[in-house]
Amino acid sequence: MKRKLISAIGVAGMMVSIAACGGDGGDSEAGTKGQTLTVWVMDGSSPDQWQKDLGAAFEKQTGSKVKFEIQQWNGIQQKLTTALSEENPPDVFEIGNTQTPAYAKTGGLADLGDLKSEIGGDWTESLNASSIYEGKQYAAPWYFANRVVVYNKKVWAEAGIKDTPKTRDEFYDDLKTIGDKTDAEPIYLPGQNWYHFVGLVVGEGAELVKKDGDKYVSNLDDPKVAAAMETYKKFQDLSDAPKDKDEATPQQGEVFAKGNVGAFIGMGWEGATAIQANPKIEQDLGYFTIPGATAGKPEGVFLGGSNLAVAAGSAKQDLAKEFLKLALSDKFEGQLAKENGVIPNKEALQTNLKGNAPAEAAAPAAAVGGTTPLIPEWAAVENAPNPIKTYMTAVLNGKSPAEAAQQVEGEFNKRLAQQQ
Repeated sequence: MKRKLISAIGVAGMMVSIAACGGDGGDSEAGTKGQTLTVWVMDGSSPDQWQKDLGAAFEKQTGSKVKFEIQQWNGIQQKLTTALSEENPPDVFEIGNTQTPAYAKTGGLADLGDLKSEIGGDWTESLNASSIYEGKQYAAPWYFANRVVVYNKKVWAEAGIKDTPKTRDEFYDDLKTIGDKTDAEPIYLPGQNWYHFVGLVVGEGAELVKKDGDKYVSNLDDPKVAAAMETYKKFQDLSDAPKDKDEATPQQGEVFAKGNVGAFIGMGWEGATAIQANPKIEQDLGYFTIPGATAGKPEGVFLGGSNLAVAAGSAKQDLAKEFLKLALSDKFEGQLAKENGVIPNKEALQTNLKGNAPAEAAAPAAAVGGTTPLIPEWAAVENAPNPIKTYMTAVLNGKSPAEAAQQVEGEFNKRLAQQQ
């Protein structure tokens, strides 16, 4: 899977309002034969062969063609917002999972409740959550990715560690052993790897925001959020990484490639980044699921990914739903998972990941993962300087979680109120 695909999954920026045009839920032409359905997919999301096979199957089944149009992540929110307000929007389009609520709120997405009832009975609940807004199904879960532990087998062997850890405590003890028995840095964990922190918050069963009357406000003072941050700090204390930088500054895969780091928390593609920087590291590269508090239940993870949606203004909604039924079928969802190494929308389809080490390591955590708050107001929070990052660095530099929460609360709430 291309790095640019995963790195673009996080959301930044907020959209202007969409004036959805009046699709009536039916096709404007008689039947479906002879039409062309326009489908926007992001660069790197769907392999050429997948598009070719799906297009052929769709034409055979409906008598209509699919026109795939590849979009770039950079600037896509404004481009899509504009397109959905015009008379001829794309009929089907890929949308970031954490972006979906904002588009649903504006009225730009068609209700897909009937599609969910027909084909979505076994969609993984955690993956489908972002497709639902105010109780209605406005998109369909397509593919996902989450963080794993990328580790150096040679360093772990030098420390005398034979098996990968099954619990959070075992993971910590193994890293500490690496620090005690080798010259390697146990873990490279920069202070602002905030999507990993989001995963820890998910694992605690907590939320980053809470409702105060009719508005959302910061929930960083929640004891469960504090517990997640204390876990982060415990592991970060074993690292020499800067406390005020994220995993891309410098790129942690390149740091790991030097061969003197035991592990890091990252996306599967970051292993490939390490190999590109130092081909010799490949023979020592391994992956495992981030261990949780108890054996058998992985750590909470941030689920980045994409949904598929139908434009409310499309005049071909029935045809668009036929396309989704086919694209999300076990055949084509499984093919996408196998070719791109992404987590499919059903646990039963994870067998397609066999042989893909980072994907196999990521898959077990998908069912217990989650996202940033699925509210339209959230997007502004992530704009630089991200107050969550500020909070994390403050704790790592010695402030209590409560003090750090108080420090950023004003800015956090201002952004939630969209008063930038």
